[in-house]
Amino acid sequence: MKSIVFVKQVPDSTADIKVEDGKVSWGDAPLVINPWDEIAVEAALLQKEEFGGDVIAISMGKEDETEALKHALAMGCDEVVLISDPALAGIDSLGVSRVLAAAVKKSGEANLVFFGRQSIDSETGVTAAQTARVLGRPVLSSVSTIQSLDENAGSVKVERSTEEGRQVVEAQLPVVMTCGRDFTEPRFPSFIRKRKAAKAVIPVWGLQDLGAEASSPVVAWSGVEAVQAADIQVEMIAGSPQEIAEKLAGKIMEAGVL
Repeated sequence: MKSIVFVKQVPDSTADIKVEDGKVSWGDAPLVINPWDEIAVEAALLQKEEFGGDVIAISMGKEDETEALKHALAMGCDEVVLISDPALAGIDSLGVSRVLAAAVKKSGEANLVFFGRQSIDSETGVTAAQTARVLGRPVLSSVSTIQSLDENAGSVKVERSTEEGRQVVEAQLPVVMTCGRDFTEPRFPSFIRKRKAAKAVIPVWGLQDLGAEASSPVVAWSGVEAVQAADIQVEMIAGSPQEIAEKLAGKIMEAGVL
């Protein structure tokens, strides 16, 4: 069974983000695989180990943005591909989904397409659903467990993690799914795998290779502003519980909160 997992390269979560002249800058922070996508890679590899097949990791970005793919390769993915084309600059999530759908079709219509829950840089969380829509596939979001997978019957049953609790849902293959933090803990690549991945030559697909076009963005960032630090005054109220309660109630009434 072939699986595809989409990964994105993002700044390290510990990066000191700055906004300069309306542009976001992460300084010299290292670029890493999106943490949610790392969980998706692990999910795809677990299915490979149980049911066999290959796992292809695909990313989209500039030609030198390969760290996420090398990490996926070091984890155990069989193939990696970078989608890169100058025409993709400034594309929105809908345009991205159309390109990713074309990559799925070029790769051979995998039964399982994995995404992370969202990316930690843009945090839109809609690309997986939009890609599923373009492909005409059901989307299973926030998957915490794959309970069963029957390729002969063409069905998959998963458990979803929601704010209200857990849901068990079933769908017909092929499907697109997103994996949440409670799915599993990503494996740590071995030193040997990391060395091999570092030397790997990663194939690059352009729009012409995909038979796709870059659509004009419908949504665009008009600007970015840094949040101004608020000047907050803190007053500690001392005394017995009764005295503290009375003083606090008085201050709330004075402030007109109630």
